[in-house]
Amino acid sequence: MAKNSTRLVSLDIFRGLTVAFMIIVNTPGSWDYVYAPLRHAKWHGCTPTDLVFPFFLFIVGVSLWYSMKKYGNEINTGSIIRILRRTLAIFALGLFLAIFPRFVRDYSTLRIMGVLQRIALAYLFGSLLCLTVKRNYLWIAIAVILIAYWAIIGFLGGADPYSLEGNFAAKVDAAILGTNHLYKGFGIPFDPEGLLSTLPAICTVLIGYYIGEVIGSAEADAKTVLKLVLFGIASTGLGIFWGLFFPINKALWTSSYVLYTAGLGMIVLALIYLIADVGKLQKWGMPFLVFGTNTIFSYFLAGVWTRMMLYVIKIPSGDTKITFYTWFYEKVCVPVAGNMNGSLMFAIIQVLLIWLISFILYRKKVFIRL
Repeated sequence: MAKNSTRLVSLDIFRGLTVAFMIIVNTPGSWDYVYAPLRHAKWHGCTPTDLVFPFFLFIVGVSLWYSMKKYGNEINTGSIIRILRRTLAIFALGLFLAIFPRFVRDYSTLRIMGVLQRIALAYLFGSLLCLTVKRNYLWIAIAVILIAYWAIIGFLGGADPYSLEGNFAAKVDAAILGTNHLYKGFGIPFDPEGLLSTLPAICTVLIGYYIGEVIGSAEADAKTVLKLVLFGIASTGLGIFWGLFFPINKALWTSSYVLYTAGLGMIVLALIYLIADVGKLQKWGMPFLVFGTNTIFSYFLAGVWTRMMLYVIKIPSGDTKITFYTWFYEKVCVPVAGNMNGSLMFAIIQVLLIWLISFILYRKKVFIRL
């Protein structure tokens, strides 16, 4: 793809791959039967699943450079309207998923934050910083934020500041949002998509934006690929080194985690870029382009469908009824593939179902922009 092209094929492929993996890790047939690479690290550490969300935010940053070209990559009425409209739309979709389909409920216990909500906030503040800070100073802004976050977590936490129980991020989120509105999946009120930990997540967007400019301002050639790989190796290595002092941790979105995952994101994008944009071998990526051109919609649709299977559609089973989610896994997937492979089979079927709907939209050239 030439540098004047309006879309980067490799970026759409990478985005589609990320969304497909997001759906797989979010919808196993049974959470009791999940292969280790498809689980999050229990606390410190990073599994392949822990790469999905930061990869997506990295992609948001790369896409931001291209989407803001029409506004001169600067703050003006047009760019502000786009940023605010997209932020509100994505955040609203996230809240809708938190509520759907149980609209009659106790809203005093509604979880406010979530994946889409974090994407919205990271996009909002990341966009404003990218369009106001000079490009040569963007790395300084990233360094200041990551070091400041390290200091906040390290000095203001408990005796064990990087632990689940002692981290300062949980205290901030509880004070601002209230413990009733936090995620309870860790056994205590702690939100892995909380407010304070969104601060370093903004840096993932900033790094992506910088890489977007590197790609968009150069020719599609081996030199650009080499530059991306070298940046990626340097960032990953720095993240690993920093992790010796500030552990790599997705739930806290630690500074080391930002650099480590962004570096790996650069390397993956470089490989896809080499194949799809430099080598012009793009047919293999067509299935992922379907997801990549309707990304947020595909993720949102998967969330709605999962909740339909869990809460709305019931199947008779003896004297009782079970959810369609459970019925399909136990009656269709397990007999065919067993518990573990059946759980993975269930997730893959969900991906194919959402892909089919997205493919219909793709063929009709219906692209849902937020």
